[in-house]
Amino acid sequence: MLFKSSVVRMGIGAACLALVGIGPLRAEPVFDGLAGAWFGIGMMKPSDGPREKVRCKVAYNITRPGRSLTLDLRCASDAYKMVLSANIEQSGTELSGNWFESEYRQGGKVYGTNRDGLIEARIEGNTVAALVTIQTRSNHQSFLMEAPGSWMSEVAIELNKEAK
Repeated sequence: MLFKSSVVRMGIGAACLALVGIGPLRAEPVFDGLAGAWFGIGMMKPSDGPREKVRCKVAYNITRPGRSLTLDLRCASDAYKMVLSANIEQSGTELSGNWFESEYRQGGKVYGTNRDGLIEARIEGNTVAALVTIQTRSNHQSFLMEAPGSWMSEVAIELNKEAK
């Protein structure tokens, strides 16, 4: 049961990746540069254990040019595996959406802001709340999730966009 709970909590962190590619607010569409495949590695830190390496791949699909996207995310470490989908919308600087982790049938909401390329978001599910900071520069994305008091207290991932 602890394993299932930890994977669900990690899934919430992965849901944050839905926001990873949102770039700076500018005249061109916000999400269009995300379309395609992204790959990366990082670390996750359970509150009661050592850091563990995680590998991720994300496929972004633009559903409404510049303002709406879906993603399919797969992450794995030696101890964890997850398959996550998300829908994210942007209106002005406000972000909103939802996520669902299919292996453990858990989901929740995503909301926050995107101002001058700095994304600050809150991820909520039935058992976890997390704060997320995200930065995208060209073909590179950095993601940090902090969930103090949660089983998975920190997740940090670096992604690169696959060359066409």
